[in-house]
Amino acid sequence: MAKNRSRRLRKKLRVDEFQELGFDISWEFDAKVAEADIDTIVDKFIDDVIEARKLGFHGGGHREWEGIIATQTLGKCTEEDRAAVKAFWANQSVANVEVSDLYDIWWG
Repeated sequence: MAKNRSRRLRKKLRVDEFQELGFDISWEFDAKVAEADIDTIVDKFIDDVIEARKLGFHGGGHREWEGIIATQTLGKCTEEDRAAVKAFWANQSVANVEVSDLYDIWWG
């Protein structure tokens, strides 16, 4: 590939300074969590972690959830973002929490 790309092309290709890093997450609510509490816990996750850190979460589920976390604007998630997500779910009634390593969300 060409090494001397214009700024416009780098932005279009989402490389170099325009690279975006994100990570995957999945978890499963314990059977003891009431149906009514699932939405409350997910809303708390969105408010306390996702919105507070200016991240975005795209995913879904019911008792078993999975999705991707990235920044709300062009940017890179950090190890601190991953740690905040892990810390939140460590204090909830969930099992099988998996948080992937950071990866380039456009180029895999």
